Amino acid sequence: MYEKKIPLSLNCGLDLIGEVLYGKWKIRLLWFINEGYKRPSELQRKIPDASRRVLNVQLKELEEHELVAKVIYPVVPPKVEYSLTEFGKTLIPVISALGNWGDEHQERLRKVILK
Repeated sequence: MYEKKIPLSLNCGLDLIGEVLYGKWKIRLLWFINEGYKRPSELQRKIPDASRRVLNVQLKELEEHELVAKVIYPVVPPKVEYSLTEFGKTLIPVISALGNWGDEHQERLRKVILK
């Protein structure tokens, strides 16, 4: 099993949220699940740049952090759906605020990022 070389520093809320949301696609996964895209194939279509494996790893981490719930239906082939937990739903206003800030400052941010 993988063991982190640098111990976690969880001294404040920013450290905690960084650890929970660290991952390129986690914020988008939470947003799309909130919008109603619940099946892994739907999420893959919404985020085509991400590999299926990476999405599955990040969904599993979100599930471990109790932000999403996974339901496996007993059918062949297996059907899996994700939904936000009540705890996960509390992040949606935060994600929305970050998205709005990014939209308001996208011109400036693009200049800085694409330097």
